[in-house]
Amino acid sequence: MNPVEIEEAVSRIAEAPFNPGEFPFEFLQAFGNRDVTIKRLRKDNRSDVSGAVLQRNNIHLAVCSEGQVAQTLNLLRESPKTQSAKARFLLATDGVTFEAEDRTEDEHITDVFTHLADRFGFFLPLAGITTVQKIKNNPIDVKATSRLNRLYVELLKENPDWATEERRHDMNHFMARLIFCFFAEDTGIFLNNLFTRTIQTMTEGATDQTHEVMAELFRTMDLDTRNDDREKGGVKSWARDFPYVNGNLFSGATDCPKFNKLARTYLLRAGELNWAQINPDIFGSMIQAVADEGERGALGMHYTSVPNIRKVLNPLFLDGLREELEKAGHNTQKLHALKARLSGIRVFDPACGSGNFLVIAYKDMRDIQSEIDDRLKIERAERKSVIPLANFYGIEIRDFAVEIARLSLLIAEFQSDEIHIDQKQARLNVLPLKDTGHIICGNALEKDWFDVCPPQKGSETYICGNPPYKGSTWQSAEQKADLEQIFGQRTKSWKSLDYVAGWFMKAADYGQKTGSSSAFVSTNSICQGQQVPILWPLIFGLNYEISFAHTSFKWANLAAHNAGVTVAIIGIAPVSECSKILFSNGADGKTIRQEAGHINAYLVSGADVVVEKSSKPISQISLMDFGNKPVDGGHLLLSWDEVEHLRLTGEQKEKFIKPVYGSSEYIRGNMRFCIWVPDDLRDEAFQIPVLKERFEKVAAMRASSTKAATRDGAKYPYKFDEVRQIGNEKFIIVPRVSSENRSFLPVGYIGSRSIVTDRNFALYDAPLWNMALIASRLHWVWIGTVCVRMRTDFSYSNTLGWNTFPVPTLTEKNRADLTRCAEDILLAREAHFPATIADLYDPDKMPDNLRAAHDRNDEVLERIYIGRRFRNDTERLEKLFDLYSKMIARKGGKTKKKKDAA
Repeated sequence: MNPVEIEEAVSRIAEAPFNPGEFPFEFLQAFGNRDVTIKRLRKDNRSDVSGAVLQRNNIHLAVCSEGQVAQTLNLLRESPKTQSAKARFLLATDGVTFEAEDRTEDEHITDVFTHLADRFGFFLPLAGITTVQKIKNNPIDVKATSRLNRLYVELLKENPDWATEERRHDMNHFMARLIFCFFAEDTGIFLNNLFTRTIQTMTEGATDQTHEVMAELFRTMDLDTRNDDREKGGVKSWARDFPYVNGNLFSGATDCPKFNKLARTYLLRAGELNWAQINPDIFGSMIQAVADEGERGALGMHYTSVPNIRKVLNPLFLDGLREELEKAGHNTQKLHALKARLSGIRVFDPACGSGNFLVIAYKDMRDIQSEIDDRLKIERAERKSVIPLANFYGIEIRDFAVEIARLSLLIAEFQSDEIHIDQKQARLNVLPLKDTGHIICGNALEKDWFDVCPPQKGSETYICGNPPYKGSTWQSAEQKADLEQIFGQRTKSWKSLDYVAGWFMKAADYGQKTGSSSAFVSTNSICQGQQVPILWPLIFGLNYEISFAHTSFKWANLAAHNAGVTVAIIGIAPVSECSKILFSNGADGKTIRQEAGHINAYLVSGADVVVEKSSKPISQISLMDFGNKPVDGGHLLLSWDEVEHLRLTGEQKEKFIKPVYGSSEYIRGNMRFCIWVPDDLRDEAFQIPVLKERFEKVAAMRASSTKAATRDGAKYPYKFDEVRQIGNEKFIIVPRVSSENRSFLPVGYIGSRSIVTDRNFALYDAPLWNMALIASRLHWVWIGTVCVRMRTDFSYSNTLGWNTFPVPTLTEKNRADLTRCAEDILLAREAHFPATIADLYDPDKMPDNLRAAHDRNDEVLERIYIGRRFRNDTERLEKLFDLYSKMIARKGGKTKKKKDAA
């Protein structure tokens, strides 16, 4: 469920006749509860309040007699079941009014029942959606999106030709005109609800003429009142009150899709909303999926929070403007100079979507101008914006998003005029519409950015945005072609790059000739693993550097139960002597700001260095190898039931059946077994019919493979295709993929007779102190920085993560201390048997003694590195990269020196 779907569902409940018996279940369904959950709640309701339904960890809600809402809410509040079930929300209603509480946020609301849909944002956490304050307090953006979506879908049903590629732009342009008209009549640009009132009056009983009435209105708004266009055009009398608008919004074709009765109803219902309350920074994102059938289920999920947008824009250029304003004080000359500078700043988003970044940049720049005008003591009536919309540029591949981006900028300008000048002047300023920003439809990686945003003498250009992230595995053929066009002549390894890398490269190319600075939200994978040596030397080679960065954090949208993607924000600029800024999230969730002399491609303060794969460890640590690879078609791997079904003797089981550990078996305790036959017992194993049958199936499977090496393995069907252990040694196990939500890597120590598969790495017969290194926070941050990630999980690499891990020379005492630390971790785990690794390392449930054992391990290891505990992960990484650089230099490797400032 997304916010738009939830709002629609709650609206249906609020508008329908109240059904006391069904209300609790309908309400829960509106927030995404499945039928099976509702069925269970009907049968097994644990509430101790009459007429109530209790959903654990979510809500305790009750229906009561009329006039008893406050008393019933108090019963829910005092209910022991509310406490034991940890219900976050309380809701009581009699069908006339309702009251609700959010016990986590200590918030309370009360309203008439018919306004329930207006308050749906209060309950969004029920759907696993982190609420956004603007949506919570003012749900107009979601309601408007919901009604326009229903209208859009209905119009396409009635006008299938408007759904074709040939008419897609016409349909999108029509919707943009509608949105402007709704906004205009609620802000005084059009007087007295002129648009909705005219449609309603002129089509009453004549629904089939709605498109003709609307077409006449659109035609009228394209005719200039300042000359005799309207006289010549023969404008209908009922359309003459509409002002001249144009600004390209109403130029061109004026035909409209035909309306049936339901579509007209949706149109008028959309007009009932107060469009003056629209937030262009939210609304654009909410609505951009409406026109894309493939994305319509994602309505509202494209939302980018304003604080996240400012993480890009503030360090890119807005903070610099504010600092200059602070230095100017009340110096008239400096204030006028800053105002002139503002007028020349251009903002370019080459993946602009519905224009969020451009809108926020515009509004924040207007705030700065307003402060300048205040200090210059300019009367509000005399103020004019010096920031033209023509200074805002964008490229967007979806036609409808382009229309919405242009419209969002217009709305942002009007609302800013209302705030910083006055409402009357804002209305006078808006018409006729002026240039709405240079936003074009197209593929940003194919377009020449110099054509879209030509260099302009005396201006500053800042490039920003949130381009699409697509790993090499998920790229379409067209996207791969885009990257080849950009990187094909620069590097042979371009196929390994994420799609977002194309924006960074084009920004550096553009900036090399213009001196512009850029900043993008990016998947953090471009600063990890194999992408670092491919992309960043190319950018640094253009005399560019990383000017600021916000290290990895979760970029969530408004999808229910959305975990978000892990991203970084990276700013690049021409090389200079200015301090660089690193931002990171502290343990308390607050942003930490750190100045750095230089930021390398791993987003660490320090010299440019590329961590290359190494075939053996650079430190004095044990060799880490892959586990054993079955390639067996499932015939050598067995469940316990399958082992029993073989009906082997106890001696045969002892000889040929062993526990096997893939990553799931190790982390989640899903026990499995395998047939493991040493070469010297081959003949004996083939004498056992049930085993021989399985070997024959393995041989057939391998023989049919397209790979020569696998076909060759058909000669040895009794054993794994790739064998790396004898089968009786103990080993340290490291899963190849594990969740970044755990505070430590789930390394373990497995006893003899067990087999490890290639879903893990293993250190065979290695000293136990190696486990202490892998289990440390130091190693966790190293892996999280230099290894590739699979979505939000760590993807471990022995050659890139372990072999490159810089460890100081360890004394015998150091090794003994670390061995004891590893033993303590294992003993702490053992104390909680049969809890699995997944159980023990759940960040919310990790046992205190296990956490303490890891803390002692970190203390011992970090004192070996610097004689004390590290203050934070940033300091850990700085030390690790410094040590790595020195170790590589001693071995004859190279680190890249920082370029001199141009």
